[in-house]
Amino acid sequence: MKEVIIVKIGMADLNVASGGDALKTTGLGSCVGLTLHDATIGIAGMAHIMLPSSDIAREGQINIAKYADTAVPELLSRLKAGGANLRRLVAKLAGGAQMFAFASGSDSMRIGPRNVESTKLALAAYDIPVVAEDTGGNFGRTIEFSSASGILTIRSVQNGVKEI
Repeated sequence: MKEVIIVKIGMADLNVASGGDALKTTGLGSCVGLTLHDATIGIAGMAHIMLPSSDIAREGQINIAKYADTAVPELLSRLKAGGANLRRLVAKLAGGAQMFAFASGSDSMRIGPRNVESTKLALAAYDIPVVAEDTGGNFGRTIEFSSASGILTIRSVQNGVKEI
């Protein structure tokens, strides 16, 4: 019986796992945890996306895992390198919370909802369906994704543990 290795994904980070191993990220507030899975070969990918678009990047060498529009193609590239068929991939999302109440209602403060929207747009460009999501609200989440089962386990203080 092989021991399951848990690959930790940091903020603005992404990686892939296979062979029954799992991916885990903590501290999803307004950030989106994107998971992709090819069930046929049991490979999974996860990205901890912080911001909707790299257009706002101020750093010289951008961190491609930080933005929805650059994290999705990079994750797809790594999954493909691992043998995934892009036509078999399905996505699950968690996070994208509105962590603070803002009186202004300014769009720039809606980071969580905008992260969810831009992640879905990036996936749609590759015809990847979002089969389940646990997004929104005003609370943080920790997620773990199994490359074997494709089950996304979501933990939050407010709602306990749920699987999608």
